[in-house]
Parts: sequence; C-alpha cells; structure tokens
Amino acid sequence: MELRHLRCFIAVAEELHFARAAARLHIEQSPLSRIIKELEYRLGVQLFERTTRRTRLTWAGKVLLKEARRVLAVVDQAKASVKSAAAGYRGRIRVALSDGTPQARLAALLAQCREEEPEVEICLSEVTFSEQVRGLNDDLYDIGLAQSDELGEGLVAEPVWFDPLVVAVPARHPLLSYRRVPLDEVVRYPLVLCDPQVCQGFWQQLQRVLGAVDTRLTIADHVPTLDLMMALVAAGYGLGFSSLARINELNNPDVVARPLDGCASMLTTYMVRRKGEPAEQLARFIGRVSPAERQALLPDHASQKEIA
Repeated sequence: MELRHLRCFIAVAEELHFARAAARLHIEQSPLSRIIKELEYRLGVQLFERTTRRTRLTWAGKVLLKEARRVLAVVDQAKASVKSAAAGYRGRIRVALSDGTPQARLAALLAQCREEEPEVEICLSEVTFSEQVRGLNDDLYDIGLAQSDELGEGLVAEPVWFDPLVVAVPARHPLLSYRRVPLDEVVRYPLVLCDPQVCQGFWQQLQRVLGAVDTRLTIADHVPTLDLMMALVAAGYGLGFSSLARINELNNPDVVARPLDGCASMLTTYMVRRKGEPAEQLARFIGRVSPAERQALLPDHASQKEIA
C-alpha cells in the first residue's frame, strides 16, 4: 500500500463520487477506479458500495478513512519538521486552534514566542474541536486552544482567556434602544448561529445561555465562520452571538455589539494538552499563554462557567 493509494482513497471517501474525486485529484476517472480496486485487492476488503445512484463507504472503508487521515497527517508533519530543521529552527511546537481564537490574543502570544525563542517554530492548525482532541491523543499536536473542556481520558484543559459574550445586532435595529439587551427580547428574532460541528466548543457554551429561555428559537441559518455570520447579520437575516473581542476585530460598521442584560456571560478559552509533565520548550510556551490574566481570573472561573 502506497501513499498515493491513501490520497486517492481519501478523495473518493470525502466526495463519495468518483468523477468529482478524479477532478479534485486532477486525474481521469478510469485510473482512479483502478487505484481503488488495487487498494481493495491489497487489503482484501471492500471499501465502497457502488450503485448506479450512489457511492458510500463500507464499515471497513470508514475505519480506513480515519487511519488514512492519521497516516497522511504524520507524513505531512514529518516533511514539515525536516523543512523546519533545514531552515534553522531548533524546535517545533504544534498548536491546534478551534472555535475561533481572538486574533489580537493570538498575535500577542506569537510575538512573545518570536521574541523570546526565535529558534522555535510555532506551527498553527485550524481544526474542529473533535479533530483537535483526536490530534492531541495521536501526538499530531502538542497543545490546543478551544472553547470546550469536555475531554476524554488522557487530556487536561485549563481556562486561560475570558471574553464577554455579546449579541450582534444589525445597525438601525429596534433592539439598539437597549444598552444591555434582555435575552428574552433577543430570542424573539431570527438567529444566525454557528455550525455546531465547526464551532463545537462555542456552541456548547452558547447552549448554556440559550437554555435559560423557554421561547422556541427561530434559526435563520447555521454558518461555519464568524465572517459569514456578520455578513448575514448586517444584511438583516437575524441576530448573532460571539465574543466581544472577535466582533471588534471584524469592525463591521453595519453590525453593533450589545451585552446581554441580566446574563453577564463569559466565553472561556481553554488550553488543552496531554496529561503529564510537558517538555521544556512546551512548558515555556504554556507559561506565555497570558499567565497574568490566568492568575487573576482563575479563582473566579467556577462562577463564570455557571453563567456561561
């Protein structure tokens, strides 16, 4: 089994359509079909069920998809490590980002890393929270930043950053008559919410807030990015939710951020890593993740988590 087999298999498994997968790989459909048949022959299993109407993965195919992605991720990281060494770096910290880390916080952290240890390369990957957890367990990442602490065995989460949750309101909207908007008033309008699969941690924290209201929610759309949410809010499709820091970063003149009245919710960002004593370079990185803020806010975290 060769890497080309795995790359072709992943393309077909993700597209579930041989013609689209072939176009994605920039090859003809016939050689792609031969590669998949060769892979099935070498493994001695059927990976796809094909009919005239659809293509779908068998159970064996689903298992291989997970393993194939992991194998290719390891290969890609090996290539990146070699290139880093050739470029003069003497260390590498792999950071997984989920749920939309505020750019200002991330930029300040990276600038401090460059200033204090310029010989250590910081490699960033934007992934879903589920992918972050799998990657940490499989040693694809050294550390993660996410808005969830719902982890399995072998991982720990430490709260590091806290940001106010606000509602994004279109300019000239009736709710702007409130300086602090009651949540009961917010949920009377259609909502543009994050995709629960893409922004898993943020979604979990938002559900704790929305669960306090009895009104049936009207969901105008689920979106994968804050940029798209802001565009739809600005266009009047509905109201949205985000951290104050991230809304300020986008600075859309057609969207106004308002705090929630009687619901001073804070969004918590967690630093996630494997249990055990971290290596020396990683320990220094951990120490840079806003130690002063963490020291100041950590004692109040329990109460913050309740209202989040």
